[in-house]
Parts: sequence; C-alpha cells; structure tokens
Amino acid sequence: MRFLFVHQNFPGQFLHLVRHLHEQGDHEIVFISEANEGHLPGVRRVLYRQERKVSPETHPSLRELETGLLRAEAVARAANTLKGLGYTPDIIIGHHGWGELLNLVDVYPSTPILGYFEFFYHTDRNDVNFDPEFPPYPALFPSVRVKNAINLLALNLGQHGQTPTLFQKSTYPEWAHAQITLLREGVNLDLCAPEPGIGDAPLAIGPCVVQPNEKLITFVARNLEPYRGIHSFLRALPRVLAERPDARVVLIGGDGTSYGAPPPQGAGSWRDLFLGEVSDRIDPDRVHFLGKVEYDLFRTVLKRSDAHVYLTYPFVASWSLREAMATGCPIVGSRTAPVEEFVTDRRSGLLVPFTEPDSLADAILELLEDEALSARLGSAARHFAEEALSLGGYLENYDRLIERIVNA
Repeated sequence: MRFLFVHQNFPGQFLHLVRHLHEQGDHEIVFISEANEGHLPGVRRVLYRQERKVSPETHPSLRELETGLLRAEAVARAANTLKGLGYTPDIIIGHHGWGELLNLVDVYPSTPILGYFEFFYHTDRNDVNFDPEFPPYPALFPSVRVKNAINLLALNLGQHGQTPTLFQKSTYPEWAHAQITLLREGVNLDLCAPEPGIGDAPLAIGPCVVQPNEKLITFVARNLEPYRGIHSFLRALPRVLAERPDARVVLIGGDGTSYGAPPPQGAGSWRDLFLGEVSDRIDPDRVHFLGKVEYDLFRTVLKRSDAHVYLTYPFVASWSLREAMATGCPIVGSRTAPVEEFVTDRRSGLLVPFTEPDSLADAILELLEDEALSARLGSAARHFAEEALSLGGYLENYDRLIERIVNA
C-alpha cells in the first residue's frame, strides 16, 4: 500500500505507526513535513516551506488560520510535485490542527484522508472559564470561536477523522461525530513498566540522589503552567513536605507556555510566579526542577515514584498520564473529564478537585502513608494500561481503520 503522511514536525504522533508499517515490509511510505533532522528507515521525506510568514497586518485572531492556509498551500505544492513524479497514495494521514491537509483533496481527489481531530473549542465549557483564578475576559470569546476555523474547514472536507479519547470527541459538534472514529493511543508496555526493587538502593535523578528511605513525589508536564495545574501542585507542597520530612519532589517540564495565556509581563515564568508564593515554606534542597529531560530519565523517574501527580484543565490529556499508568505509578489526578476517562477514583488512583491544594495534599499524604493502598492503585493502573493502552492493540486498531477506509 502507498501511504502519504503529513505533519509539520516529522514524525509527529505517527512515529509508532510509521515504524509499524515499515516493519510490515510491503508499503511505500512518503512523509511531507518541514525540515528537521529526523530520520526513520524506509521513509522517503519530502520537505515543504511556507512562501511567507503571516502578515503583521493580519488580525491577531486570524493569525493561526492564516498560518494554516499557508501550510496547506505549501503542502499542496509538494504533493503536486509528488504526483508529477507518479506517486499517488492509497491513503493520506495527518493532523488537522495545522491546516496542512486542507488542499490535498484538490491534488488527490480520489484518495481518502484520515485526519487527527484534537480539540474543538468552546466559550462556555471545558478549559475556558474552568479555573476561577484566571477568568476569561469578554474580548477572548471571538478569538476562541475563530480557533475552530481550521477544524470546521477540515470537517467540511467530508473525509475521515480519528481522535484518541471520548472526551476529545465529545468536544466536537454532534453532527461531526459520525466522521470521527475513536482510536485510543497506546504506549510501549515494555519500556513503560514497573521495576520492582528500584527503590532498594540510592538512585541518582538529575542533580539529586533519592535514598531508599525517602519517598519520591513526581510531577510531569511539557511546560509547568496553569493548564497542567502547577499552581495547585506547588501550593500543596508546603504541607506535604512539613508532614513528611522523608519526602523529596521531582518536577519535569519546561518554563514555556504550551496552552493558554503567558504569565503576566515581568513575572518571569509561571513556575517563578507560583514558586514565589511558597518559596519561604519549602526546602529547595528537597524540591528539584529538572526541566525537559531525555526519555530514559523520564521513565526512571516514573519507575521510582511513590506518588505521581497529574493535573489538567478539561483539555487534551498528556501522554505522560498514559505512561505513568503503564509504569504502575500510584497516581493522584484532577477530577476532570480527561483524567476520569483513564483513572477511576480509589480503584486505579486518587482523584481530587483541580483547584483545591489542600485536597491534593491530603491525597499525596495518603499515598505516602498507606503503602498497601499505593501498591493496589499502582497495580490497577498498570492493569488498565495493559487492557486499554497497549501499543500493539493501538496499532492493530489503526490497521483495521486504514483497511476499512481504503476499501470503502
């Protein structure tokens, strides 16, 4: 079969699928993307480049849309070159969020498109107006509605879609659900697995060494920002550290902003802002900010964790939640829809209100105190991952979806 993948940041979330297809040995795989140093065996890369940047005169709310349309034009030019060289794919797979797929129906009108639908924005639910600490201002609402422009253009193509969670699918209008297949993403259950005995000896994690008699609390996010609950977590730490002098905390994540608004001007990063609230009540020698780390160190941190905290607005769940469950971490999560789809309170983790640091501290302390509960919840999290989040099952479902679309 001939495949055409499209994602501006090769290979995007298609790494496992592309490797899987290459291992099957009977496919041609072409990948259109912007230039980077990535390489995968058996994949022919075709690079695209936008002809220009977004105009400074463009309305701020339209800049994302204009960028998407510029990407769509550039990808279509690259695809036309491929077509001129005789390459016609049996299926096109990509991510609708970047706009890159929008014009490919004109280049390959007979080729089905399977696009990733990530999130549909609303002004009255989910992430908007969720956190009372950051209420929306009325001028924000038009911008939120415009963020759906590429979503709506993609849905109007009349092609095929997929999304990884029921929550994400639920954000889309009811009339669009028939176009969007639920395809739960999987993780490598061999790489992300419990390691019995990892806490029996001193363990170096970045600049710190966790001793066998210490409890390790972990927190992971792409960036340490309100959407991922850094304010609630840092506010919970003074009490946790005071009541558990044997506890040590490791945070993984950058100081940028992936979602939502940037910190106030002059405040530094969100981490700086919220750490300033509690810095006089926590011991900096026991709280370690590692920044962004290599994947092997990330896995080691999860394997050693005695209490892993994952908080999120009602938004897209992070990959790290799946990986933490596969690793068998005892998890404290926010009682928000994306987390509740994975974690069942007191069966495979503990769930607490996102905006209540005291409740979060209670749950962390309960896990550190009750080793039997911690072990039971970690084992249940691993079992859930084995049943619902295996990479093999995910790829089998992907194969079936592709076959159904191509043979329709």
